[in-house]
Amino acid sequence: MGANDLEQWYREFYPVFNRQGLIIDVRHNRGGNIESFILEKLMRKAWMYWKSRDHDPEWNMQYAFRGHLVVLCDAYTASDGEAFADGFRRLGLGKVIGTRTWGGEIWLSSINRLTDNGLARAPSSGVYGPEGKWLIEQIGVIPDIEVDNLPHATFHGGDAQLDTAIKHLLEEIERDPREVPAPPKFPDRSYQEKL
Repeated sequence: MGANDLEQWYREFYPVFNRQGLIIDVRHNRGGNIESFILEKLMRKAWMYWKSRDHDPEWNMQYAFRGHLVVLCDAYTASDGEAFADGFRRLGLGKVIGTRTWGGEIWLSSINRLTDNGLARAPSSGVYGPEGKWLIEQIGVIPDIEVDNLPHATFHGGDAQLDTAIKHLLEEIERDPREVPAPPKFPDRSYQEKL
């Protein structure tokens, strides 16, 4: 969840922004500080459509994702990965699937420099929600749909969490396909003499 990862997000999201479904995988995510940039992009909503005479409709806000979304997380999802998963759910963007996250969403200050230029870090800032409760730290993000990847099946190439996410998205797409609305007939703006 750092600068390079934000570049990767842009490279991988924009080519697929118009799909019916999207799985965002934050499993094994060790944190950073870009969750709000990604969440902001996912929160964009289409509110009007452009239709030229020779192309398919495009929507405004540009690159707004109109399909269904899910997030995958696991016990190795930490810090900003946890903030992303919790924010994704709290903002109503979709379901979180997987196992409970690490539970370490707390800011660690880097101001305690030692004489050997080492660093003594201490927890300094926790997070809480509008309901007045502390979030994530020592609890983690508990998924909406809990699915564990069992070791033996994973060793043989299985990924129960990903399979569950795909199944969930396919069901949501069938239930609510979110097609681009058909444009109305082009208006006749020619001059018409009043009789």
